[in-house]
Amino acid sequence: MLKLISKIYLIMKNISQEDYISVIYKHRDTEGLIRSTTIADRMSISNAAVTDMLRKLSRDGLIYYTKYKGISLTGEGEEFAVNLVRRHRLLEMFLYKIVNMPWEKVHEEAERLEHGASEELINRLEEMLEFPDYDPHGDPIPSKTGKIPQARSALRLDYMESGKTAVVVRVNDYDHEFMTYISSVGIIMDTELTVKNHLKFDNSIVLSIHGKELNISHKIASNIFVQEKEGEA
Repeated sequence: MLKLISKIYLIMKNISQEDYISVIYKHRDTEGLIRSTTIADRMSISNAAVTDMLRKLSRDGLIYYTKYKGISLTGEGEEFAVNLVRRHRLLEMFLYKIVNMPWEKVHEEAERLEHGASEELINRLEEMLEFPDYDPHGDPIPSKTGKIPQARSALRLDYMESGKTAVVVRVNDYDHEFMTYISSVGIIMDTELTVKNHLKFDNSIVLSIHGKELNISHKIASNIFVQEKEGEA
């Protein structure tokens, strides 16, 4: 596997290519496919720029790409993506647990560090952190053999019924403004909250957190995942 990783690093001289592979891996659907428009939206870039990069990744043997159809990773692309995700999430845990960096900041900082960190450093960080299964945002961390812990069962917050109480077990961490906002209103991992009401007017949701009411948009709620507390109504 190390030979394969070294080979692909030589191919992918432009760091932005690694970012594309990471986005494809993280945001593909249950069939392993992702649309180019989704990639453009997640990376905040033009559709034309995405199309150009997809052609390059296809030529390098990292993705299967046919215009106007879904994009998927090849076997080599999958292995490389898993390694990228492992590096990123272990660095996030190191920054959060050891450096005590706020959880809303570790994603962007880990992105800066992940491209230059050696395999030896990543393995030592994993050992120091006692082989964590999940990163600070609740996403599973692959092992160095590529094994991925089972994702915790969770429900999107916007799907929760009014009157139900739950705890936060995962959030989508790709948007810094989103992370900064939810942190500022007290929504972090293991936060207990209750859905008070779904407002039909704008699809926003009224929550009760720490004894206070908070109104959040449907978009924010759709990026927060929770586990309902048993026996709550």
